[in-house]
Amino acid sequence: MSRKETEYEKSIHGSVFLRLIKYMRPYVLWVILAFLLVLVITGLELLRPALLGKAVDLFADGKEYGKIKNTAILYMIILFLSFICNMAQTWILQRTGQNIIYNIRQEVFEHIHQLPLRYFDITPVGKLVTRVTNDVEALHEMYANILVKLLKNGVKIIGLAIVMLLINVKIALYSFLVLPFVFAFTACFKKVSRATYRIARSKITALNTYLSEHLSGMKLIQIFAREQEKNAEFKQKSRELYGANYREMMVFAIFRPLTYILSIIALVIIIASGSKSVLNGAISVGTLYTLIQYISSFFEPIQELAEQFGTLQSAMASAEKIFTVLDEENTIQPPENPVDLSSIQGRIEFDHVWFAYEGENWILKDVSFVMEPGQSIAFVGATGAGKSSILNLIGRYYDIQKGRILIDGVDIRQIDTDQLRRAIGQVQQDVFLFTGDVAGNIRLRDETITESQIEQAADYVNASHFIHQLPNGFHEPVSERGATFSAGQRQLLSFARTLAYDPKILVMDEATANIDTETESLIQEALSTLMKGRTTIMVAHRLSTIQHADQIIVMHKGRIRERGTHQELLSYNGIYQKLYQLQLEGEG
Repeated sequence: MSRKETEYEKSIHGSVFLRLIKYMRPYVLWVILAFLLVLVITGLELLRPALLGKAVDLFADGKEYGKIKNTAILYMIILFLSFICNMAQTWILQRTGQNIIYNIRQEVFEHIHQLPLRYFDITPVGKLVTRVTNDVEALHEMYANILVKLLKNGVKIIGLAIVMLLINVKIALYSFLVLPFVFAFTACFKKVSRATYRIARSKITALNTYLSEHLSGMKLIQIFAREQEKNAEFKQKSRELYGANYREMMVFAIFRPLTYILSIIALVIIIASGSKSVLNGAISVGTLYTLIQYISSFFEPIQELAEQFGTLQSAMASAEKIFTVLDEENTIQPPENPVDLSSIQGRIEFDHVWFAYEGENWILKDVSFVMEPGQSIAFVGATGAGKSSILNLIGRYYDIQKGRILIDGVDIRQIDTDQLRRAIGQVQQDVFLFTGDVAGNIRLRDETITESQIEQAADYVNASHFIHQLPNGFHEPVSERGATFSAGQRQLLSFARTLAYDPKILVMDEATANIDTETESLIQEALSTLMKGRTTIMVAHRLSTIQHADQIIVMHKGRIRERGTHQELLSYNGIYQKLYQLQLEGEG
């Protein structure tokens, strides 16, 4: 666990429980009904030992069978009412708990969608998966059982103490002599268990993060034959989680027997002092029996409280992790009064832009250029020159530190991000395909895109050629990440996906890198047709794919060093000319 995260968890320690309670507000009437049922159930449970004690006295006094039978019938009625109330309470709590967990899970997932890309650059996927699944599910037991049981056991302990004092103050006070030790052990258990549960949640997160990363990179592991080394790493992380869970178990294993021993001591005290009182005629046998039943019942909720405290500590530790995600702020803040660009034309201007991912480690330094609607512009340069960063900044996936980025003369920070990104179609080198079918990966659940538009977009980029060869055509199942398709096929689907949304601005980051020469020649004609009337921005290492761009900008160490057409840049005998010669030599 990072130092920053640990300090954050400590800072919200006092507010976590209150924040969890807030999720119960929509179901407050159901919760109140459940609490009322708890009070009824507790009252019925308090009556049962008294009825048994009365039956013992009736039998000892030689009373007629009829009174004993009536007492037994009343006892059965109480049991039946307890069953009905318990069943109703369980149904209400389980239903309410599931609804609350559903809402929390949805809130966490929706909030994750709103976070900036920078957050995902520095946060492991496995960590977020743990937050949405394991940590949220850990809260279910708290909402479905723990809160109400805490009330039930608290009321039961107080009620039993009052009833015992009413029956016989002296014997009750004798049995209460062990309570200070119980409270001391409980306070110690609460403190230790919270720390152990927090460690356990962190170890689960670490294990899930490790699994997510290494299952995604399984091909690389097998290529380099690193299975044994990775197994050893996994074994170490699994051993750490085992140790954390073992510490949890030991804390509980020590506390529960200690509480049980104290309950036995209290029971011995009642039997010893109560037996003497029976022999002296101070109390009846039935009263002693009732006190014995009450003292056994008195320590039962205390022992249950220990278990519930453990579960509550686990839930609180998970809640702290969840709130670290929910309290992450979106650094890409939408404008309060966005400028409505109902029809984006596609004029792009970078005005003295400076950008860095961290601090003042500048990726772009004083970059300025203008693109008119319908123009095509290409960026070239060495790796790390800042080319891809420019593409990410146009869609405002990151915010710049200095300067302005304008679209149609409006600062993109004044444009609604959804409207801005809908106008931009982006094709990346690494194509991500979702589980589903081919048509679904082109449409991306936008039902306004018809089947004919999907097929037309596929025809534009010549993707329909291989799609029609699939057994189910556009409804061919797509596995996770599109593993059953070649890199070139995935890239063509990405082109079709972009065209289906009919963007005003095209952004292509090494869009033809994974396409062979024959396939590339097929899509060049489609691209030239597609680019008509659209502002197109390209990044490419293969200079042959950008020779016909209206303008080529050469980036070097975050700055623009050269700009012009292909022929103009060759005549400068500068960086571009050297890059071109190197590629010609490489192809030769």
